Amino acid sequence: MAGSRLDPIDRKILAELQADGRMTNVELAKRVGISAPPCLRRVRTLEEQGFIRGYHADVDARELGFEVQVFAMVGLNSQAEADLSAFEDRCREWPLVRECHMLNGEVDFMLKCVAPDLSSFQSFLTEDLLKADNVASVKTSLVIRNAKDDPGVPFDVLEERLSIEA
Repeated sequence: MAGSRLDPIDRKILAELQADGRMTNVELAKRVGISAPPCLRRVRTLEEQGFIRGYHADVDARELGFEVQVFAMVGLNSQAEADLSAFEDRCREWPLVRECHMLNGEVDFMLKCVAPDLSSFQSFLTEDLLKADNVASVKTSLVIRNAKDDPGVPFDVLEERLSIEA
């Protein structure tokens, strides 16, 4: 298990940064119980190893005028690796697509999209997504409201599992 490659201090650093990525290194060190220089070295190592992919602000899309959020389930004509990769590359180019997940089952991809309004999303759907190479079908679901949106991972569940395995 990947999480077990990290020691408890590294996991605590990740949990604290996940909760508040803006805290100073001094505050982070205090929270995890080590001094600042080794804390900074550990953070840099976690970044270099890919455990920390970046830092960003959690912005409110609706407050910024993106009133529409849609999940699009996309089926492709071909599931050859080159075709899957080509679709993923195309999704990275579309600004309205915020997440792209390849699935197993009835649909090939689930896209999370945001748009300022329904007509903007409809334009994207009809002019870009439905006309994209290899796209066979698209089913969409408009988000009415969001009951939960927790980024990251539940570190308490990881710690519980690791304590049982130990």
